[in-house]
Amino acid sequence: MSKYDVFARPYKICNVEIPNRFAVIPMTMGALSYDAEGGFSDNLIKYFELRAKGGFGLIIPGAAATDYHVDPYSALGPNVNTNKHWQERAKVLTDTIHQYKTKIFCQLTMGLGRNYPGLPGPSENPVWRDPSQKSPELTIEQIRQKIADMIEGAAVAKACGYDGVEIHAMHWGYLLDQFGMALFNRREDEYGGSLENRLRAARQIVEGIHEKCGKDFPVGMRLGLKTYIKDYDKATLTGEEEAGRTLEEGVEIARLLESYGYDFLDVDTGTYDSFYYACPPMYNPQGFMIPLAAKAKEVTNIPIIAGGRMQNYDLAAEAIEKGEIDAVGLGRPSLADPEYPNKVMSGHTEKIRPCIGCNMGCFRRCVETGEPASCAVNPQAARELVVGLKPGDGEKKVVVVGGGIAGMEAARTSALRGYKVTLFEKSDHLGGHVVEAGAHSFKSEIAKLNAWYQNELKELKVDVKLDHEPCINCIRKQEPDAIILATGTNEVHPNIPGLDKAVPSLDAIDHPEKLGQKVLIVGGGLVGCEIALDEANRGKEVTVVEALDDIMAAGGAGAPYPNKQMIVDLFENKGVRVCTSTKLVEVTDEGAVVETADGNKNMVKADTVVSALGFRPAPNLKEEWKELGVPMYEVGDATGAGTIMKAIWDAYEAANSI
Repeated sequence: MSKYDVFARPYKICNVEIPNRFAVIPMTMGALSYDAEGGFSDNLIKYFELRAKGGFGLIIPGAAATDYHVDPYSALGPNVNTNKHWQERAKVLTDTIHQYKTKIFCQLTMGLGRNYPGLPGPSENPVWRDPSQKSPELTIEQIRQKIADMIEGAAVAKACGYDGVEIHAMHWGYLLDQFGMALFNRREDEYGGSLENRLRAARQIVEGIHEKCGKDFPVGMRLGLKTYIKDYDKATLTGEEEAGRTLEEGVEIARLLESYGYDFLDVDTGTYDSFYYACPPMYNPQGFMIPLAAKAKEVTNIPIIAGGRMQNYDLAAEAIEKGEIDAVGLGRPSLADPEYPNKVMSGHTEKIRPCIGCNMGCFRRCVETGEPASCAVNPQAARELVVGLKPGDGEKKVVVVGGGIAGMEAARTSALRGYKVTLFEKSDHLGGHVVEAGAHSFKSEIAKLNAWYQNELKELKVDVKLDHEPCINCIRKQEPDAIILATGTNEVHPNIPGLDKAVPSLDAIDHPEKLGQKVLIVGGGLVGCEIALDEANRGKEVTVVEALDDIMAAGGAGAPYPNKQMIVDLFENKGVRVCTSTKLVEVTDEGAVVETADGNKNMVKADTVVSALGFRPAPNLKEEWKELGVPMYEVGDATGAGTIMKAIWDAYEAANSI
């Protein structure tokens, strides 16, 4: 008997049996979700089909719009109540999912409120990240109309074959969440004041749905148990100074929602104002939601699905076994690996492609840049019919030069297409710079990703040649049909006086014992900031110097908002000093001389100076080897230093085009 057998136990939501304890929780998927007429696209249906086939017992797609009277918002996609084509395509989606015995619930939204400009809320409030704009206050008539539209939407969802609905949402600071919080809801009528008044809309929604659809049609609520905000657009890292919803109030809300007739709760934390709790990056520990969800479980008898950094299957299994939660909700991990449940329940956890909590392919693309959601480590995610793996074009030999993340992805994809692959790596190990990245105390998922790639290459029988820096004759002997150059980057060492006294960033990560108690890190990009965080966690006195006017802004796209927001607050919490618009002039035995934007020079004393001034591509081999006369592709950092996402996506695209 395996400890993971607990995941295979069915459970009931209302009268609907869910076949196992894994759920795909709602995420906005973006433009590739819909066809020209506003129905679910073939691509989106394939995306969810693969998750159903991969073993998820319950799927809840992202929020669907119901309001077509007060503030219809096109960014949420078509309206379920008015778009007949959406309804027809929804039937195709539900029929497809049901083939795998998976259940599917429709998430219905009452609105987004102050999270977006121009949308009304319970009271007039500053718009998120733009306090110059205010969200107008809803009238009682408008509130009642929105509630009626939600009830109508549930009936439509039932007619389309959905097994239940989830109400969006008393989480992330969306409209119902704003109604529930005194900070945002300052009404003096029946929808404001006491907690029960602030929950009146939520109560009327579930009562109306049960009256229209029957009490055996499940209705759940997405509930943020704690908001971690201390003011508009300001998070509280520790949870102290809570101005939104305390855990105690969240637990009371959970109890009340059950009493109103809600059949399950899908719980998490945070709002847009505290995005690193709403969409937690790798700096937030795995399983942090479990003790919060357990508090809600203590006062309720309905199923609790817990989401938010829940991909640690050991922690999740223990929590289910102990009765702290009923099911584990996976959003980003379901992007990374559609077969996550089957791999866990069959005991092959080493085969899981891990979500690394980077927020690059999902949050950044969908929320920040408006691109279709996908995944940094899984380029096919949510694009399966757009960039799916192509069958190999005959019998070909592919040579990959470089065993970092890009090289391993290139080798893996080429081998999956049926090609014979040889990978050359000049060092004695695979992984490249992800070895150092995975050494951080808060980035264990990176090390797991490296291990996953190596296991994949082994199973695919890729010929890996370590300690081999190939010359042109070595490559010629392979008689390749294509060459993929994934030669990576080298650290930048500019001509700055005394820089040789500094510890290079990668050396600092590999050998933290070289760093003294007072550490000055030159370079406030991702690498420098994560070294700073690790050293601050070790109790060091840390200063970060950055030439740009902001940290974590370099490297093309910069850091996703939740990641940067959390780093800034972690630095404040741990006393890390940050000096922006400040450049390094000289490294001395006492520390470093730096110069501010106004031309002032200062000595910053430090026991150790760490140089994190960036990376540049390794020497170009494409021109040098062109006489081989075979197609060559440069991928990843070989084309310019970037993120793990850039490395993997470049490599996948190149290998998939051979």
